[in-house]
Amino acid sequence: MIFGAIVAGGVGNRMNITGMPKQFLPLGKSEKPIIIHTLEKFILCDELDYIYLGVHKEWIEYMEKLMRKYEIDSNKIIIAEGGAERNLTILNIIDKIEKDHGESESHIIVTHDAVRPFVTLRMIKENIQAAIQFGACDTVIEAVDTIIESTDGECITSVPKRSDMYLGQTPQSFKMKSFKDIYNDLSKEERDLLTDACKVFAFRNKKVKLVRGDTFNIKITTTSDYKIANAILGGNVGD
Repeated sequence: MIFGAIVAGGVGNRMNITGMPKQFLPLGKSEKPIIIHTLEKFILCDELDYIYLGVHKEWIEYMEKLMRKYEIDSNKIIIAEGGAERNLTILNIIDKIEKDHGESESHIIVTHDAVRPFVTLRMIKENIQAAIQFGACDTVIEAVDTIIESTDGECITSVPKRSDMYLGQTPQSFKMKSFKDIYNDLSKEERDLLTDACKVFAFRNKKVKLVRGDTFNIKITTTSDYKIANAILGGNVGD
């Protein structure tokens, strides 16, 4: 089976706009919450058997109200409790999937940031195909600026070849059991270091296929990101 997994477990608000997590902020002329925009993109993908939302426990009831308000099919969308950080939220979703549908070597999970509402159906479908064929994949775009490495934050350590550099986005997709097995085999120190799901695979020398992303597939993290996203959808960008 193939599952969507939208990661929305965070409660931080670096944008200092309201007291609610950024995934629930209104976006565009419709003023739909960011997470609803994201969820609606996943609903368009017929290949997904179910879509799981990893939501912080304090915001699950609020998410349920949003689903009712926007008439989201609750039979296909399941809410799981989010974890303390991204990979733990993914593991919580995996545990919920296995309780609901059993364990299987063939289960595929398509993980995505709740605050990337401009993901396309093409990206989701290509993630599914790449995960089936290669076992794991990451959505990326080519780096257009020179990448600078600095290990001390003061001086240049190296300047990697730009043509070899990519910027990671989401979705990130993989065989569910493979991720769980590798993650559970990591030490605590390795888990603290490997906060990106695909980095977990790469760390164990597993092939991770690249899927073409898009510059519009932005992650809404800062106030500037939020203004850009609103501008794309014709909403109020504020001051």
